[in-house]
Amino acid sequence: MSPQQHTLKAEPASSGGVGGWQATPIGRVAAPLRDQVLEVVRQGILDFQLKPGQRLIERELMAQLGVSRATVREVVARLASEGLVTIIPQRGAIVSVLSVEEAADIYEMRVTLEALAVERFIERASEEQTRQIRQVYEDLAAVPNGPDANTARLRVKDAFYQVLLSGAASPPLTQILTMLQDRVRLLRRMSLSAPGRPEQTEREIKAIVDAISKGDRAAAAKASATHVRNAARTALSRMAEPDEGASA
Repeated sequence: MSPQQHTLKAEPASSGGVGGWQATPIGRVAAPLRDQVLEVVRQGILDFQLKPGQRLIERELMAQLGVSRATVREVVARLASEGLVTIIPQRGAIVSVLSVEEAADIYEMRVTLEALAVERFIERASEEQTRQIRQVYEDLAAVPNGPDANTARLRVKDAFYQVLLSGAASPPLTQILTMLQDRVRLLRRMSLSAPGRPEQTEREIKAIVDAISKGDRAAAAKASATHVRNAARTALSRMAEPDEGASA
């Protein structure tokens, strides 16, 4: 397998820096300006509007977002600490390119951590949080097929993990999984783009939620591990395909 087959493949650098990404200049709201910019650029990466390997040119970001160089540099440094951006000496910042090996490690970490999270959820969640996680599953099942379906599913999966971690009530688990979450979301988009995977994901989440509703820790942990391993198998396979681009 060639080196190119070992990565979530990089987009060729465009002459425009931020290329086809269209962001609205940052307005003035209650949140600190840096946090607003951080959220906009992060979302551009997670939605694949800014693609793996694409250069993040300071002057382009400054002009498009209407912010200072200092703010752009703060935001790029923060995204680099989260693993979403890579700083390359003599070249600058690019959107990070995940290798198959890195992705495999992330999935293996998720197997253990998310299984523990569902166990803690069963032990500690309130009745309202249990109702919420069932509702999130129903929201996932209700997503209609269409061109924006996978984006909608990603949003619902985000909500699923928010409820799960809230109910697990474990600051260490929340901290570690939150640090992984953005890179996981990139992989999740790739997995969900595979034919048949959205329907399989729905069944897997239902198995987790059903086990939670029954208070069955062992079954919930097993269902969670099965879900992550199936997602890993799909995403890693797609990453290894020679013609699989970053927009998969």
